[in-house]
Formats: sequence, C-alpha cells, structure tokens
Amino acid sequence: MSFDAKLAQRAIDWFPRYLKHTKGRWRGAPFELLPWQAEIVGKLFGTLTAEGYRQIRTVYCEVGKKNGKSELAAGIALRLTFADREPGAEIYSAACDRDQAAIVFNVAADMVRLNPKLAKRCKIIDTTKRIVHNNGSFYRVLSAESYTKHGFNPHGIIFDELHAQPNRDLWDVLTEGAGDARTQPVIFAITTAGYDRHSICWELHEYALKVKRGIIKDPTFLPVVHAAEDADNWEDEKTWAKANPSLGVTISPERLRQAYQKAKEVPALENKFRRWRLCQWVKQEVRYIPMGKWRACGGPLDEAALRGKPCWAGLDLSSTTDLTALVLAFRLEKLIAVLCRFWIPEANIEARVRRDRVPYDAWKQQGLIKTTPGNVIDYDFIEAEVAALSKVYDMREIAFDRHGAVQVSVHLAARGFTMVDFDQGFGSMNAPTKDLLKVVLGEQLRHGGDPVLAWMADNMVVTQNAKGEIRPDKEKSTEKIDGMVALVMALGRLQRNAGLPAAKFVNEPTSRPQAAGMRKMEF
Repeated sequence: MSFDAKLAQRAIDWFPRYLKHTKGRWRGAPFELLPWQAEIVGKLFGTLTAEGYRQIRTVYCEVGKKNGKSELAAGIALRLTFADREPGAEIYSAACDRDQAAIVFNVAADMVRLNPKLAKRCKIIDTTKRIVHNNGSFYRVLSAESYTKHGFNPHGIIFDELHAQPNRDLWDVLTEGAGDARTQPVIFAITTAGYDRHSICWELHEYALKVKRGIIKDPTFLPVVHAAEDADNWEDEKTWAKANPSLGVTISPERLRQAYQKAKEVPALENKFRRWRLCQWVKQEVRYIPMGKWRACGGPLDEAALRGKPCWAGLDLSSTTDLTALVLAFRLEKLIAVLCRFWIPEANIEARVRRDRVPYDAWKQQGLIKTTPGNVIDYDFIEAEVAALSKVYDMREIAFDRHGAVQVSVHLAARGFTMVDFDQGFGSMNAPTKDLLKVVLGEQLRHGGDPVLAWMADNMVVTQNAKGEIRPDKEKSTEKIDGMVALVMALGRLQRNAGLPAAKFVNEPTSRPQAAGMRKMEF
C-alpha cells in the first residue's frame, strides 16, 4: 500500500475545477472542499495497492446534518462517472426509499447542469433519475424494489442515510460481491447517527470505530466518524464541534444554538438534536423520559426508613429466559419512592452480556440483579422472594399483566397477596404513563440512582393512539423496559389508593373483586 500525494491532490482539485455549489448563497461558486472533505477525497483517490489500483473500497461517513455530506457524495459519484476511466461504469444511489436516494442524485444533476463541459458529455433523464455518459457509463437512482433483481455490476455505490434502512437486505445485495468484475469499485455510505443498535448502520458504526482505533486492521475501509461520544455532555458547545466539522461555514453557530434551545424546551426533540446534530447514537427515536430530570430524581433513598410502610407493586413477569422486574412504589409526604428488584436466569447471563452488550454480570456482582437457578426463570424462586419482601414492606397490592403471569398470580394470591390484573392497553396505561413523566419533570420521584432502572428509562419508548392516549411500547424500545412497565403499573395502583404528588389522573380506574385475592382493572 502506498499514498500518491499528486494523485490525491489531482482528485481534490477536480472538485472546484468541474463542480459548483447548487444551493443557497453558495450557488454557482466553485466546490472548494472543506478540510475534512478534502481529507476523505485525498485518501480515497490517493491510496493505492501495490498494483496501482485504489486501496480503499468502502467509506463510512457519519457526520451531523447540514455539514455537506450529500454534496460530497454527489461530487464523488460524478468523479466516478466522468473521470475515473472505467469503461461502462455503473454508479448507483441507494437509500431506504427512492425519494431519499434521489437527494444526492438531484444535487449531482444540478452540478452537471452548472458545468457546460460536463453537460455536453452526458444526458440527464429526470423521469428515471439517470445521468448517462456518452461513453455508456451511467449514474442512476435505484427504485425501492429493484435491488431484488440482482444482476448489478457497480463501479460505485452511494448509500444515503444508512441509519434509516429497515433491514440489511439492500446493503447486502448491493455490496456482497459488488464490482467483482471491477478493478477498483467504491462503496460510499453517508449517514447521521441512528437509534436501532441491531441495524446494519450500527454494525458499520461499530466496525468503523474499531478500524479507526486500530483494533481491526482493514486498509480497504475508511472510517470517517465525526460524532459526540456517549459520555459527552450534549448541552456543551464544545461537544457540538465534534460532530460538525463544517461549523461556522455551512452551519451557523447561532442556528445550532436555536436548535439546541428547542430541544431543551421540548424533551421529545432532544434525541433528534443529539442524533442529527451531534451524531450521537441514542436508545430510541423520540425520548420520553428526559434523562437529566431522571438523574435529578436519583437522590439518596433510605430503604430502612421504608420498612413497614405501605406500598403498591408492579410485577412485569418475563418469558422463561428473560428479565423479570418488581417495582414497589411508596407515597411519602411530597415524593414517590420506588424500590426495584430484578431477576434473570443464572445459566444464560454470560451469553446475554455478549449478545446484548449489557453489564448484567456487573449488576449481579453489585446486587442490583438477582439470578434464579438454571437457564429459565424460576417462578417459585420469585414467588419466595416476593413473600420475603412482604415481611419487610407493607405490600398492599401487586399489579400484573395477566399474559404469561397467570400461574404466578394464582400462587401469590393463594399466599394472601391482593393481585390486580392490570391490562396493558391504552385505557389502563395512559394515565399512569403520563403521570410518570409528571413526577419525573417535577423531581417528585426518588429512585436512588438505580442503574438498571436508569438503563430502562433511557430505553423507554411510548406509542400513541388516535385519541392521544399513550403506553410504553416494548416492541419499539430497542432494549429492555420491564422495570419501567412495572413502575407504571405500580404508580397506577398507588394513585388509585394513596394518590400522587401531582394532579389526579383524568381517567381514574375503578375496580371490583374478581376472585379471592385477585382484582381486575376496569375503565
């Protein structure tokens, strides 16, 4: 592998020589690459194999919005089409849908129209989103379904907003064996950060970081990640510069401050700001619990002072191999105090740590999670644990989801517990879910800084129906939220019986006896 500085500079100089900006106050101005863009172009076109071909085959470019990554991708697509000396070059724009894929193409087409020399050498077909070179090479947008037909022989692939891919199918079809008949094909992926940590984008994000840090040696892969670290303070302006290499040029610092202020005032916008502006991977698309406020509710919790106090519990029972959560909610003078208990099967904890990248083993050592014997959840063990807790705390009711918890609920009822069947639909979950946010925003919750519950609060996603009612959504939450579901149920029963510091629910539940020791929620 070698670096040809002259070849790299020739590629960098090609951009302002042939291309012009297409939008805003820069329209018509030569496309002078910014330093971070020039570094990418120089490395891509100047790093060579021993045979003299391009060494870099894949570029992963993760950077905040409005930094000029679409313009850079358009320029690279045009250089591959017009100036790469590749007979019959096929360049494709791909994305989660055709409209998204057309964004980079439309920029490229405008660049061609602004340069008579390039315009004379090709034909732009807007109806099919194609730029056809006179020598037979072309640059085109892929339709949503065309990837299923296979048969492509790409010299270049521009993959836009990779984080939005619903699965890895399109990426695999286009990149698996891509350009086998080509001597130096290029895959150029651009994206902001996402929230799905089981996606192809997260996989490439992690791979890029390992290559960047030298953990993995891959000279064919160029990692470009301008992003805030997970531990960085998203409110600090010093953090903003990490994800915005074009700050002060294509991005106004004042505009960024305005976007920040909106995110600060509207919690639902926080994750959008962090993803789009800071390239910070988050746990969900729209944050429900503002974690700053959640942490403010983490003051010291004196468990000994709660002994003998009345409480209402929520039990979210897992499937046979998953996490089970019990949350106890206590009504204090001006606060709601919550205690949590979590259980997981002992035998599969190491596999879960590797698979989920969640420190269950560390939490176990710290006493934050208990393990049940074997490789499936031991319901008898949990029943005994609940019975032991009832000797310490005055457990008035246990709310539970009847799906998957019938056996445990019957057994606990037989032990003398009042079991309340808490439906998981909008009617039951709406009011306590909204009230959870109220007590968090009002800093009227005390959870003692439990890291397991904090992890679940950070994961929590809610879904909304046409009436504006909400409930926690386990399917949309990319990680576990069992403790939060248990907390919502516990708050629902506490409000019904002892009240919350916040205003009463609009839809207050009523209940009636269902069976000995068991009750069903009604609305």
